[in-house]
This record gives sequence, C-alpha cells and structure tokens, in this order.
Amino acid sequence: MTALTLEVEVDGVLRRLVVQRGDEGCVVHMDGRAIPVDISEPTPGVLSLLIVHDSPDGSGVARSYRCVRTVFADEETIVVSGRQHRVAVSDPRSLRSQRRRPGAGNGTLQIKASMPGRVARVLVAPGDAVLAHQGVVVIEAMKMQNELKAARDGRVVEVRVAAGDKVASGQVLAVLE
Repeated sequence: MTALTLEVEVDGVLRRLVVQRGDEGCVVHMDGRAIPVDISEPTPGVLSLLIVHDSPDGSGVARSYRCVRTVFADEETIVVSGRQHRVAVSDPRSLRSQRRRPGAGNGTLQIKASMPGRVARVLVAPGDAVLAHQGVVVIEAMKMQNELKAARDGRVVEVRVAAGDKVASGQVLAVLE
C-alpha cells in the first residue's frame, strides 16, 4: 500500500492523517484509529465520502457524506451536512506548502451552494465589505436554513442569486475578492 501523510487543520484544530490506498479503497489513520474510506469526486469541487464507522456490536456501519469544496489561494472551505468548515491541508512533499507567500489569501472566492435548495435570503450586495465568517447567503434545503459564510475578509464583487431562486449543489451564489 502507498501511504500519504498530511497535516490537516479544520476550524483551527490540527490533525495528522496518514492515508493508505489499497486495492479495496483507502484507510485513513487518525488519532490512533484506522478508518476505511471510499473517496470519489463525482464533479469538480464536490467530494463523496463513504466512511465506515464502528458500531456497538463491533461491525462497521457505512455512512455517506457529500462535501462541497471551495479553494482559493492556499485556503479552502468544505461544507459537510450543511456546516461550513475552514480547512488547510499541508502536504510535506509539496513545495507550495513549504513556503507562505505574502497575500496568499488574496484572489477571488466563490461561495457555492452546498446542496440543492432555495435561496431564503441574500445578506450582502455587490460592493459590500464582508468579514471572515460573516453570512453571505441563506439556503433552505430539507426544511432547514443553512447560512453560507465568507471564509475570509473581502469585498462582494458579484451576487448571482436572489431570494426565492432555486439552486443546484455546487452552483456559484456569490463572488468575493
């Protein structure tokens, strides 16, 4: 099996992952546990994870997760089950992760729908300044309202939806710079 070691920071918590790929999928080693995971990317920016969790009787129970990924410069966010998380992945083999450029967080950021639904509210307008973690758009899906937030400070360049619009998973809702 081939092993890949990554340092992953999720919402400020740093974890070391060792990912081993074999004939029957991947095994992720984290916090002293081996977790079988099947990973696929059905469309760009959308990851599908099938993770086997331990059950009380000792057998494994598989659960599926849909993750919508947004990348800008050296930062990214992932929305899992309607919750947005700031993620930084560091691969020790990568030259990019070994150097930190000034202004690495600059550039455009696309706020994407994490799941299909309806736009309940648009909280910003083009030209507005936004702070990191500030709400941008509220999506209603499966009778729940999910607020999509800016991953960093910036300025709203474009808003591509209005209240009441139906949106597809991965659809760009707003653009920040």
